[in-house]
Amino acid sequence: MGYPVIFVFESVYYPILAAVGITVNLVAIIVLLWVNCGLSKCITRYLVAMAVADLMVVIFEVVLKRINSMYLPISFLFITPVCAMILVTKIASVYCSVWFTVAFTIDRFVAICCQKLRPRYCTERIASVIIAIVSTLAFLKSILYYFTNEPKYVINNIPYLCIVTAAYITSPLWAAYESFITIVTPFIPIFLILSFNTLTVKHIIKTNKIRRALVCNSDNHKDPKVENRRKSMILLFTLSGNFILLWMPYFVHSLKWQVTNSNYQDKYYSNPIYINQQTGFMLQLLSSCTNTCIYGLMQRKFRQELKNGVKYLVTLNGKLCK
Repeated sequence: MGYPVIFVFESVYYPILAAVGITVNLVAIIVLLWVNCGLSKCITRYLVAMAVADLMVVIFEVVLKRINSMYLPISFLFITPVCAMILVTKIASVYCSVWFTVAFTIDRFVAICCQKLRPRYCTERIASVIIAIVSTLAFLKSILYYFTNEPKYVINNIPYLCIVTAAYITSPLWAAYESFITIVTPFIPIFLILSFNTLTVKHIIKTNKIRRALVCNSDNHKDPKVENRRKSMILLFTLSGNFILLWMPYFVHSLKWQVTNSNYQDKYYSNPIYINQQTGFMLQLLSSCTNTCIYGLMQRKFRQELKNGVKYLVTLNGKLCK
């Protein structure tokens, strides 16, 4: 009996996702921290935080959990306290990634639509405080999951593998908590991102109409500020659409079914519910490679600095090509 199609697909998908995700987020972090891309310090803080959180998701969920579970049958990563901490760190990283995106969306809304509030809110200090608060809350919320796991085997007094406790499965309190978490992430983030971006786009459209009327009566006249606002609209729609599209299958699944067989304990699982769950996981994790990448690549100076960096590496410090 061979493996089902979903497992075969995952066995190829996750190594590719890990390679792309680690590379993309590392490059984004390096470029944003060490190169002047023309972005404000506030925006840079949020983008770096998003890239770091996404990188942590790829490392702890894709590499240390999923790839490890599929390709390394024996590893110290299967020791119960270790795999429990991997779970906690992964959950915290996912929440950070999602809520950093929300915080960035709100920051852009304030910067574009609330001119009086902008000088006080859109600052490096406020961004740092928000990032610290989100990170702390994400860790405190995620640490609870450490106590929902117990060892599946005990070999030579060493506990191996993580399985959820019976209390977690049967407890109405945990069931209520999971329902609450489903609403908090990703339903509320999806609602907030969509709402703030819609308000921002409406403001941009209104401002562009007023500016066109004041600057020139001709629709063919190209105004640099109008063009920049148009690009901002495209960027906001792209980020919103990307986040909602990639998270929606996981969100729909989690409304009705609990997570099932997520540790690959049965690689022959071909239940449609399981396939739907795993598809949701794959798309959700794909979002860890896209948001920062989308924003960065749509910035002209970011693209230029990235090209310069690639050229520098390919030409061996610039010595081969002059």
